[in-house]
Amino acid sequence: MERRGRGRRDGHDLAARHFTILLLSVVLLPGYTAMAQAPVDDWKAEIRKACQTQRWEDAMNIAEREIALHPTDMDIRTWRARILSWSGKLAEAERELTEILKSVPQDPDGWMELSNVYAKQGRARDALRAIDRAVELDPKRADLRAARGNILRLTGSRNEARFEFRRALALDSGSQEARSGLLSLEDPPKHELRFGADNDLFSFADSNRNQSVSLVTRWTPHWTTSVAGSFYERGGTDAANFVGSVTGTLPHWGAMTVGGGTAHDQGVVPRTEAFFELDHGLRVGETGWVRGMELVYGQHWYWYSTAKILTSSETAVLYLPGRWTWSIRLTEVRNDFSNANVDWKPSGLTRLTFPLGKQGPRSLSGNVFCAIGTEDFAQVDQVGSFASQTYGGGLRFQVTAFQDVSGYFAFQQRTQDRRDLGFGFSYGIRF
Repeated sequence: MERRGRGRRDGHDLAARHFTILLLSVVLLPGYTAMAQAPVDDWKAEIRKACQTQRWEDAMNIAEREIALHPTDMDIRTWRARILSWSGKLAEAERELTEILKSVPQDPDGWMELSNVYAKQGRARDALRAIDRAVELDPKRADLRAARGNILRLTGSRNEARFEFRRALALDSGSQEARSGLLSLEDPPKHELRFGADNDLFSFADSNRNQSVSLVTRWTPHWTTSVAGSFYERGGTDAANFVGSVTGTLPHWGAMTVGGGTAHDQGVVPRTEAFFELDHGLRVGETGWVRGMELVYGQHWYWYSTAKILTSSETAVLYLPGRWTWSIRLTEVRNDFSNANVDWKPSGLTRLTFPLGKQGPRSLSGNVFCAIGTEDFAQVDQVGSFASQTYGGGLRFQVTAFQDVSGYFAFQQRTQDRRDLGFGFSYGIRF
């Protein structure tokens, strides 16, 4: 009987222990799982945070640390390749991804990352082959379909790209990349009509005013025309002019603009004018202080009733991170008045443009500028010159994708304690 009692007690104790173990497993296992998963989430979050602020060295140190702990984890190595790609080290990123895909050739994410690297290098055909392999491995992933649409758009296959974006939306109706891709394939507006008004309030003379209207038409990716008319009120005299130009653009070469104008001058604006401009852009890189540069050289001839003016200008526009731009322009003016000697006068202007906010298609940007220079003037009974410093700024509000409003304000201090207060606005619509 004792043995039977001990047997029953032993059975009850064993059952109790099993129950306790089961209960602890149910209660503690999720915690252990979360603890095991937390470090992975932590290092990924650390890398994302470092990359968002472009601290590439910090991000790379985190990746190297994790690779040292888990040398066979291909996911960590893929993140290392992403950092190399985002930081502009494309050749190193390509080598890293190629080695990864030798170990895991069935990984669609690796092929997609390699496709992105090829695209950044301008190797569209290689990028398409890589993304095709990714889609082949997992044809029901919307992000892979959208990525393939982006590559097809780069190669100029617009219809195939449109079809791929639609397939991505069929797989995931919430794919913003696919929606943005479809929008990018819509034909952009061809025309831009703009109305403007400018005012100069002088401390030493009557104010000047003028209104303008212009139409810019992009007929093809290579040809653009511009026509504009301005109507002036200067010193109680009304005048008007008309200006037209043609711009031709070639990939890898830049753009060239030629144009001219005529006027009902009334002695206050040029009777005729002619000009040309050369524009060439340079891509510097995706990292660093300067991402791109645009160089512009132009000459402009003005023929007044009593003078001939030639301006020569050199402009550099620097494209900075975060959609900031900084432009510097130098201008040399050759004056030839009928009753004075020919001479040259220099001037310069610098402008900084920066974003102020964006919500959907709406955006607000601002700019500040300053200019210094000298200028000759001629009137019926006198010839003279003055030096000036000008300071100002402006705002541009993008109301919709097709409409914008901009305005500016400027204060000019001239020699002899003379001042000019200028302001104006313009409204543009694209259709």
